[in-house]
Amino acid sequence: MSRKLLLEHINVPGINTLEVYRQKGGYRAVEKALKTLTPEEVVEEVKKSGLRGRGGAGFPTGMKWSFLAKPEGVARYLVCNADESEPGTFKDRYLMTYIPHALIEGMIVSSFALGAKVSYIYVRGEMMPQIRILEKAIAEAKAAGWLGKNILGTGYDLELYVQPGGGAYICGEETALLESLEGKRGNPRIKPPFPAIAGLYGCPTVVNNVESIAAVVPIINDGGEEYAKIGIGRSTGTKLISASGNLVKPGVYEIELGLPVEEFIYSDEYCGGIANGKKLKATVAGGSSVPILPANLTLKYANGEPRLMSYESLSEGGFATGTMMGSGGFIAFDEDQCIVRNTWNFARFYHHESCGQCSPCREGTGWMEKILHKIEHGHGTIEDVDLLWDVQRKIEGNTICPLGDAAAWPVASAIRHFRDEFEWHIKEPIKSQSQNYGLANYATPIEKAPVTEEK
Repeated sequence: MSRKLLLEHINVPGINTLEVYRQKGGYRAVEKALKTLTPEEVVEEVKKSGLRGRGGAGFPTGMKWSFLAKPEGVARYLVCNADESEPGTFKDRYLMTYIPHALIEGMIVSSFALGAKVSYIYVRGEMMPQIRILEKAIAEAKAAGWLGKNILGTGYDLELYVQPGGGAYICGEETALLESLEGKRGNPRIKPPFPAIAGLYGCPTVVNNVESIAAVVPIINDGGEEYAKIGIGRSTGTKLISASGNLVKPGVYEIELGLPVEEFIYSDEYCGGIANGKKLKATVAGGSSVPILPANLTLKYANGEPRLMSYESLSEGGFATGTMMGSGGFIAFDEDQCIVRNTWNFARFYHHESCGQCSPCREGTGWMEKILHKIEHGHGTIEDVDLLWDVQRKIEGNTICPLGDAAAWPVASAIRHFRDEFEWHIKEPIKSQSQNYGLANYATPIEKAPVTEEK
């Protein structure tokens, strides 16, 4: 069985309450940090742990904390990014719903480490049940003396607030989130200056994901070096994976990084295989913004070695034959799924969510949606596939924030790995409206199934 650090007590009745959470060892990390460690020592433990940002970027958390400017007499802030708008990702919502005090404890310890006296949890606007759960848990923690003035008699003060967002995907980008938190339109800022220098209200600010902050609790309880022993290489610790799509057992799983992808998909401990006895066709391993991979490259590298659930292993081969861990939104597609329709669906989402600040993204996402709609609905030409490739290429790397890249990468990878399916839609416009292409010639590593257009 894989070791559980965040979800060990998730099924304990009442774990969402302060009383039961305390019975299971909750808030020990706060006591240890505030009473026996300095803020610098807490940062050092997080550095030793090798914890990488769990929101998608994978940047070392301790290093990010160490960049925080500390000018005399200037407030510092910690902001938790609980926007979680990435299609295919729902593990932060799960954590906030069932074990909210894990996030609150992590916020207290992290705020202490950063010298923040006021911190915020910015929650996606549609998550009203989770907002209410967090507000109730914060009230419990404050009534018990874990928040407010002079926590545990240590002289440390912290006020923690929950701020609902407006339901915009772009506010998952840290500077757009800060703009929204300040009451402005959620448009990304040009960097530099980075939030560590000039963030919320122009003050030094750290923005971290829900899972990243919750992971600080076991790091402080057990020590950074112990945490670093879990996982593989620079992918240390455990990771929450949101598994969805055509799986026998979709859900949220906590895995030790380094688990073979094949084991994650097919073992009974995790997803239990592909539903209804179907074959795996493709996966999106880290949320809708990462490149889609056919089954053979999902399970193995191009050289045939097994691929692992880690930051380095999933990205092995670059975008030619690899993908990204991202936020851990793992979506599985069986042999009956249409790659063109899926890509069009993602393109519609990114066009809708573009803030419009950058021309390549504002215009390019709209063009990609139109071209994909044309191909999917039987009106495409072969030239459209090349035009689509050209449009995504002109978006990637040419925008203020990563939304442009997030829109371009799924399109590029779909054409790169499934061009035959795009061309079949164009050559068989009538058939493609009532049937699916089925498995690509290379989509299964076990047997190279011939293309059967009757599927």
